[in-house]
Amino acid sequence: MLHQPVSEGVSLTSDLVLDRASVSVGRTQIVKDISCHARAGELLAIIGPSGSGKTTLMRAMTGEMPYAGAIRLAGLEVSGLAPEFQAELRGVLPQASQISFPLNVSEVVGLGLIDRRRGRQERSRRIADALGRVGLAGFEGRTYQDLSGGEQQRVQLARVLCQVWDPLPADGPPRWLFLDEPVSSLDIKHQYQIMRLAAAYAARGGGVVAVMHDLNLTAAFADKVLVMRNGERLAFGTRDEVMQPELLSKAYDFPLEIIPHTGARPVIVPMEGE
Repeated sequence: MLHQPVSEGVSLTSDLVLDRASVSVGRTQIVKDISCHARAGELLAIIGPSGSGKTTLMRAMTGEMPYAGAIRLAGLEVSGLAPEFQAELRGVLPQASQISFPLNVSEVVGLGLIDRRRGRQERSRRIADALGRVGLAGFEGRTYQDLSGGEQQRVQLARVLCQVWDPLPADGPPRWLFLDEPVSSLDIKHQYQIMRLAAAYAARGGGVVAVMHDLNLTAAFADKVLVMRNGERLAFGTRDEVMQPELLSKAYDFPLEIIPHTGARPVIVPMEGE
Protein backbone atom coordinates (compact mmCIF):
# COMPACT_ATOMS: atom_id res chain seq x y z
CA MET A 1 0.00 0.00 0.00
CA LEU A 2 1.24 3.47 -0.85
CA HIS A 3 1.51 5.97 1.98
CA GLN A 4 0.42 9.59 1.97
CA PRO A 5 2.96 11.95 3.52
CA VAL A 6 1.47 12.92 6.90
CA SER A 7 2.28 16.13 8.72
CA GLU A 8 3.68 15.89 12.23
CA GLY A 9 0.92 15.61 14.81
CA VAL A 10 -1.66 14.23 12.36
CA SER A 11 -2.91 10.70 13.03
CA LEU A 12 -4.78 8.48 10.60
CA THR A 13 -8.36 7.60 11.56
CA SER A 14 -11.18 5.56 10.10
CA ASP A 15 -13.59 8.50 9.77
CA LEU A 16 -15.00 10.63 6.99
CA VAL A 17 -15.59 14.12 8.42
CA LEU A 18 -17.19 17.10 6.69
CA ASP A 19 -16.97 20.47 8.44
CA ARG A 20 -18.94 23.27 6.74
CA ALA A 21 -18.11 21.88 3.31
CA SER A 22 -19.31 24.02 0.40
CA VAL A 23 -19.01 23.63 -3.36
CA SER A 24 -19.49 26.33 -5.99
CA VAL A 25 -19.63 26.14 -9.76
CA GLY A 26 -18.78 29.54 -11.13
CA ARG A 27 -20.70 32.02 -9.01
CA THR A 28 -23.38 29.50 -8.04
CA GLN A 29 -23.07 27.75 -4.69
CA ILE A 30 -24.34 24.20 -5.15
CA VAL A 31 -23.49 22.77 -1.71
CA LYS A 32 -23.76 25.00 1.35
CA ASP A 33 -21.97 24.42 4.65
CA ILE A 34 -22.54 20.68 5.03
CA SER A 35 -21.27 19.09 8.24
CA CYS A 36 -21.56 15.38 8.97
CA HIS A 37 -19.41 12.35 9.68
CA ALA A 38 -19.30 8.65 8.99
CA ARG A 39 -17.08 5.86 10.23
CA ALA A 40 -15.61 2.82 8.58
CA GLY A 41 -17.93 -0.06 9.31
CA GLU A 42 -20.97 2.08 8.42
CA LEU A 43 -23.04 2.76 5.32
CA LEU A 44 -23.90 6.44 4.97
CA ALA A 45 -26.76 7.17 2.56
CA ILE A 46 -27.19 10.64 1.05
CA ILE A 47 -30.80 11.30 0.05
CA GLY A 48 -32.88 14.23 -1.11
CA PRO A 49 -34.83 15.42 -4.15
CA SER A 50 -33.21 15.78 -7.55
CA GLY A 51 -31.03 18.87 -7.78
CA SER A 52 -30.30 19.01 -4.06
CA GLY A 53 -26.52 18.69 -4.56
CA LYS A 54 -25.99 15.04 -3.63
CA THR A 55 -23.68 14.11 -6.51
CA THR A 56 -21.79 17.39 -6.27
CA LEU A 57 -21.13 16.73 -2.59
CA MET A 58 -19.92 13.21 -3.32
CA ARG A 59 -17.56 14.50 -6.00
CA ALA A 60 -16.08 16.86 -3.42
CA MET A 61 -15.73 13.97 -0.97
CA THR A 62 -13.74 12.00 -3.54
CA GLY A 63 -11.49 14.89 -4.52
CA GLU A 64 -13.02 15.38 -7.96
CA MET A 65 -14.29 18.92 -7.26
CA PRO A 66 -12.73 21.80 -5.30
CA TYR A 67 -14.51 22.81 -2.11
CA ALA A 68 -14.41 25.25 0.76
CA GLY A 69 -14.44 24.19 4.38
CA ALA A 70 -13.00 20.81 5.34
CA ILE A 71 -13.46 17.26 4.10
CA ARG A 72 -11.19 14.78 5.84
CA LEU A 73 -10.88 11.11 4.98
CA ALA A 74 -8.80 8.93 7.31
CA GLY A 75 -7.82 12.11 9.13
CA LEU A 76 -6.38 13.75 6.00
CA GLU A 77 -7.74 16.65 3.98
CA VAL A 78 -9.10 15.22 0.73
CA SER A 79 -7.88 18.16 -1.36
CA GLY A 80 -4.30 17.43 -0.32
CA LEU A 81 -4.24 13.69 -0.95
CA ALA A 82 -1.80 12.39 -3.55
CA PRO A 83 -3.67 10.72 -6.46
CA GLU A 84 -1.88 7.42 -5.87
CA PHE A 85 -2.94 7.38 -2.22
CA GLN A 86 -6.53 8.28 -3.14
CA ALA A 87 -6.63 5.32 -5.52
CA GLU A 88 -5.50 3.03 -2.71
CA LEU A 89 -7.87 4.53 -0.17
CA ARG A 90 -11.19 4.78 -1.99
CA GLY A 91 -13.03 3.47 -5.01
CA VAL A 92 -15.66 5.56 -6.82
CA LEU A 93 -18.67 4.35 -8.79
CA PRO A 94 -20.11 7.33 -10.75
CA GLN A 95 -23.67 7.53 -12.06
CA ALA A 96 -22.48 6.67 -15.57
CA SER A 97 -19.21 5.53 -17.11
CA GLN A 98 -18.55 5.99 -20.80
CA ILE A 99 -16.09 3.63 -22.51
CA SER A 100 -15.43 4.37 -26.17
CA PHE A 101 -13.04 1.51 -26.92
CA PRO A 102 -14.38 -2.02 -27.60
CA LEU A 103 -13.02 -3.60 -24.42
CA ASN A 104 -14.26 -6.88 -23.05
CA VAL A 105 -15.63 -7.19 -19.53
CA SER A 106 -12.43 -8.65 -18.12
CA GLU A 107 -10.41 -5.71 -19.44
CA VAL A 108 -12.82 -3.17 -17.93
CA VAL A 109 -12.86 -4.84 -14.52
CA GLY A 110 -9.08 -5.22 -14.64
CA LEU A 111 -8.72 -1.43 -14.79
CA GLY A 112 -9.43 -1.52 -11.06
CA LEU A 113 -6.37 -3.65 -10.35
CA ILE A 114 -4.00 -0.78 -9.71
CA ASP A 115 -1.28 -3.06 -8.30
CA ARG A 116 0.52 -4.09 -11.50
CA ARG A 117 2.73 -6.54 -9.63
CA ARG A 118 0.01 -9.18 -9.64
CA GLY A 119 0.57 -12.16 -11.89
CA ARG A 120 -1.79 -13.00 -14.73
CA GLN A 121 -3.43 -15.90 -12.91
CA GLU A 122 -3.97 -13.86 -9.75
CA ARG A 123 -5.48 -11.01 -11.77
CA SER A 124 -7.82 -13.42 -13.55
CA ARG A 125 -8.96 -14.92 -10.24
CA ARG A 126 -9.66 -11.52 -8.74
CA ILE A 127 -11.62 -10.39 -11.81
CA ALA A 128 -13.68 -13.59 -11.81
CA ASP A 129 -14.38 -13.26 -8.09
CA ALA A 130 -15.48 -9.64 -8.46
CA LEU A 131 -17.80 -10.50 -11.33
CA GLY A 132 -19.28 -13.33 -9.29
CA ARG A 133 -20.03 -10.95 -6.45
CA VAL A 134 -22.07 -8.68 -8.72
CA GLY A 135 -23.91 -11.56 -10.38
CA LEU A 136 -21.96 -11.62 -13.66
CA ALA A 137 -19.99 -14.83 -13.38
CA GLY A 138 -18.77 -16.00 -16.79
CA PHE A 139 -19.05 -12.55 -18.44
CA GLU A 140 -15.29 -12.06 -18.78
CA GLY A 141 -15.19 -12.41 -22.57
CA ARG A 142 -18.34 -10.40 -23.33
CA THR A 143 -17.91 -7.05 -25.09
CA TYR A 144 -18.74 -4.24 -22.67
CA GLN A 145 -20.72 -2.21 -25.22
CA ASP A 146 -22.98 -5.19 -25.93
CA LEU A 147 -24.23 -5.32 -22.33
CA SER A 148 -27.41 -3.76 -21.01
CA GLY A 149 -27.18 -0.59 -18.94
CA GLY A 150 -27.71 -2.54 -15.73
CA GLU A 151 -25.03 -5.06 -16.65
CA GLN A 152 -22.58 -2.28 -17.47
CA GLN A 153 -23.31 -0.71 -14.08
CA ARG A 154 -22.49 -3.98 -12.33
CA VAL A 155 -19.29 -4.38 -14.37
CA GLN A 156 -18.22 -0.94 -13.17
CA LEU A 157 -18.96 -1.94 -9.58
CA ALA A 158 -16.81 -5.05 -10.04
CA ARG A 159 -14.02 -2.74 -11.25
CA VAL A 160 -14.35 -0.58 -8.14
CA LEU A 161 -14.35 -3.65 -5.89
CA CYS A 162 -11.09 -4.81 -7.45
CA GLN A 163 -9.57 -1.44 -6.62
CA VAL A 164 -10.42 -1.54 -2.90
CA TRP A 165 -10.79 -5.29 -2.42
CA ASP A 166 -9.61 -5.56 1.19
CA PRO A 167 -11.56 -3.09 3.36
CA LEU A 168 -9.01 -3.40 6.17
CA PRO A 169 -5.51 -3.53 4.67
CA ALA A 170 -2.75 -4.56 7.03
CA ASP A 171 -0.63 -1.48 6.37
CA GLY A 172 -3.05 1.41 6.11
CA PRO A 173 -6.39 2.93 7.16
CA PRO A 174 -9.76 1.37 6.20
CA ARG A 175 -10.81 1.72 2.59
CA TRP A 176 -13.98 3.34 1.32
CA LEU A 177 -16.56 2.79 -1.41
CA PHE A 178 -18.29 5.88 -2.86
CA LEU A 179 -21.35 4.84 -4.86
CA ASP A 180 -23.43 7.37 -6.81
CA GLU A 181 -26.89 5.89 -7.42
CA PRO A 182 -25.52 2.33 -7.54
CA VAL A 183 -28.88 0.65 -8.25
CA SER A 184 -30.49 3.17 -10.62
CA SER A 185 -30.40 0.87 -13.67
CA LEU A 186 -31.06 -2.43 -11.91
CA ASP A 187 -34.10 -4.66 -11.44
CA ILE A 188 -35.26 -5.37 -7.90
CA LYS A 189 -33.27 -8.61 -7.53
CA HIS A 190 -29.99 -6.95 -8.44
CA GLN A 191 -30.81 -3.82 -6.44
CA TYR A 192 -30.89 -5.93 -3.29
CA GLN A 193 -27.85 -7.94 -4.38
CA ILE A 194 -25.76 -4.78 -4.78
CA MET A 195 -27.00 -3.18 -1.57
CA ARG A 196 -26.24 -6.37 0.35
CA LEU A 197 -22.76 -6.33 -1.18
CA ALA A 198 -22.25 -2.71 -0.06
CA ALA A 199 -23.54 -3.48 3.44
CA ALA A 200 -21.26 -6.51 3.64
CA TYR A 201 -18.27 -4.35 2.71
CA ALA A 202 -19.12 -2.06 5.61
CA ALA A 203 -19.65 -5.03 7.94
CA ARG A 204 -16.13 -6.20 7.08
CA GLY A 205 -14.76 -2.86 8.29
CA GLY A 206 -14.80 -0.66 5.19
CA GLY A 207 -16.64 2.63 4.79
CA VAL A 208 -19.48 3.09 2.31
CA VAL A 209 -21.12 6.32 1.11
CA ALA A 210 -24.02 5.94 -1.31
CA VAL A 211 -26.17 8.54 -3.05
CA MET A 212 -29.64 7.00 -3.00
CA HIS A 213 -33.03 7.76 -4.53
CA ASP A 214 -34.91 4.71 -3.24
CA LEU A 215 -36.10 5.50 0.28
CA ASN A 216 -37.04 1.92 1.07
CA LEU A 217 -33.58 0.62 0.15
CA THR A 218 -32.15 3.42 2.28
CA ALA A 219 -34.31 2.34 5.21
CA ALA A 220 -33.24 -1.27 4.71
CA PHE A 221 -29.47 -0.80 4.46
CA ALA A 222 -28.22 2.57 5.72
CA ASP A 223 -26.63 3.03 9.14
CA LYS A 224 -26.62 6.82 8.89
CA VAL A 225 -28.52 9.15 6.59
CA LEU A 226 -27.76 12.66 5.36
CA VAL A 227 -30.82 14.46 3.95
CA MET A 228 -30.13 17.33 1.55
CA ARG A 229 -32.44 19.95 0.12
CA ASN A 230 -31.44 22.94 -2.03
CA GLY A 231 -27.78 22.23 -1.37
CA GLU A 232 -28.17 22.33 2.41
CA ARG A 233 -28.23 19.76 5.15
CA LEU A 234 -31.82 19.22 6.24
CA ALA A 235 -31.06 16.38 8.65
CA PHE A 236 -28.29 13.98 9.62
CA GLY A 237 -28.38 11.06 12.00
CA THR A 238 -29.00 7.36 12.36
CA ARG A 239 -31.45 5.66 10.04
CA ASP A 240 -34.17 5.51 12.71
CA GLU A 241 -33.68 9.16 13.64
CA VAL A 242 -33.93 10.41 10.08
CA MET A 243 -36.41 8.10 8.38
CA GLN A 244 -39.45 9.82 9.84
CA PRO A 245 -42.56 10.75 7.84
CA GLU A 246 -42.64 14.43 8.80
CA LEU A 247 -38.98 14.96 7.96
CA LEU A 248 -39.10 13.04 4.67
CA SER A 249 -42.31 14.80 3.61
CA LYS A 250 -40.57 18.13 4.20
CA ALA A 251 -37.48 17.05 2.29
CA TYR A 252 -39.40 15.96 -0.80
CA ASP A 253 -42.25 18.48 -0.52
CA PHE A 254 -44.62 15.55 -0.83
CA PRO A 255 -46.70 13.77 1.82
CA LEU A 256 -45.18 10.43 2.82
CA GLU A 257 -46.08 7.92 5.48
CA ILE A 258 -44.24 5.00 7.01
CA ILE A 259 -46.02 1.68 7.38
CA PRO A 260 -44.62 -0.65 10.05
CA HIS A 261 -43.80 -4.11 8.74
CA THR A 262 -43.26 -7.02 11.10
CA GLY A 263 -39.79 -8.52 10.79
CA ALA A 264 -38.54 -5.97 8.27
CA ARG A 265 -37.75 -2.31 7.89
CA PRO A 266 -40.71 0.06 7.61
CA VAL A 267 -42.14 0.73 4.16
CA ILE A 268 -42.27 4.33 2.96
CA VAL A 269 -45.19 5.18 0.67
CA PRO A 270 -47.08 8.27 -0.58
CA MET A 271 -50.05 9.19 1.57
CA GLU A 272 -53.33 7.98 0.11
CA GLY A 273 -55.46 10.60 -1.56
CA GLU A 274 -52.56 12.96 -2.22
